[in-house]
Amino acid sequence: MGGAVGIDFGTTNSSIARSIPGSSAVELVRFPFLGATTESYRSLLYLENTRQQGKNRLISWTGPAGIEHYLSRETTGRLIQSLKSFLTSRTLQTTEVFGRRVAIEDLIARILRDLREAAEQQFGAAITSAVAGRPVRFVGAETEEDNLYAERRLRKAFQLAGFETIQFEMEPVAAAHYYESTLQRDELILIGDFGGGTSDFSLMHVGPTIRRRGRTAADLLGNAGVAVAGDAFDAKIVRNLVSPYLGSGTKMRSVNKILPVPTWVYAKLERWHHLSFLKAKDTMNMLASVRAEALEPQKIEALIHLVNEDLGYYLHQAVQKTKCDLSMETAARFRLSDGFLNVDAVAERSSFESWIALELAAIEGCVDSLLQASGVRPADVDMVFLTGGSSFVPAVRRIFERRFGADRIRSGNEFTSVAAGLALKANES
Repeated sequence: MGGAVGIDFGTTNSSIARSIPGSSAVELVRFPFLGATTESYRSLLYLENTRQQGKNRLISWTGPAGIEHYLSRETTGRLIQSLKSFLTSRTLQTTEVFGRRVAIEDLIARILRDLREAAEQQFGAAITSAVAGRPVRFVGAETEEDNLYAERRLRKAFQLAGFETIQFEMEPVAAAHYYESTLQRDELILIGDFGGGTSDFSLMHVGPTIRRRGRTAADLLGNAGVAVAGDAFDAKIVRNLVSPYLGSGTKMRSVNKILPVPTWVYAKLERWHHLSFLKAKDTMNMLASVRAEALEPQKIEALIHLVNEDLGYYLHQAVQKTKCDLSMETAARFRLSDGFLNVDAVAERSSFESWIALELAAIEGCVDSLLQASGVRPADVDMVFLTGGSSFVPAVRRIFERRFGADRIRSGNEFTSVAAGLALKANES
């Protein structure tokens, strides 16, 4: 598949790269953003409904351009995030966008098309082939058939975006290709790739000897994945710091009874891929009814404001900042304010770690099951390479330090290593 690019289409961020012929170096596509450039492309879509020449017209932007139009918007549009998380759903095939039904694959293809065109502009060549990353286990997958179903939908999105040839590679295996390009000796490595929707792991033999003789199936000792990662950590911050300001846990009158405010709304609020769907007409009508009967109506009004004004990006940014701060400090302040909505809270790192205890246990269990299934002891692993945003979370790193020792933990290029590895894989094919 010479001339192909590597594309890491992530739940939160995406990146695209090509291998430089005759070397192990790669070139990453850089995208303009707020007067600078970035190699990390937000996997989001912003849509507006405009009226031109007497007709309604749906216009859209993706990635950095989508963020810029969202931030400078004069009319309320629709921001959609984390579309990759819908791929296993057999019930959600389409969504309504300003009165039109649009397939999830078409929305993803819109993002992929912009990625492809940006790469064509930078590389100066048409691009129709790609090695694309996929998680070991897609969000929501219970069986291997669920994974294959999601992969088929993702393949269709790539085809709709103009890619004629698509080869999929496990994302942690791709990260291993990148890590291998830095090695001067052979190693047995454990790769941990922490995305927005999934945490994926691979055990592989890598190194110059493997590159010279050519890879065999025996070099990959095993893969494992769990649908727990950055978005799940974000959800706990929203649940504990944000939702109480928006009415979670409060009461409402219902005939002659006092009942809890509906909880399902807050469950949706915690998931980036569901947040934009709260703006549906029936949901907004329900929230208006709840506000009328709520014992603390100002909190429900704040929730309605967040949804109606499409503040999902601002919420996401505030959550990400808090999570990042907690990776460096023992406490962090969460702030979200737009003049009407004002959320101001402090989180302790110890509290955050207690909120995500079940998620951490799931990650630990996944790593241990991979080692057991592969017949590999922690002492046999030469090095552990961690990549992805949540690899910075101290509690996550401790999982690996306890098993392998801090001296065997490596990291680097956390947001682009998968794309770089996919580009190297494309050069081999």
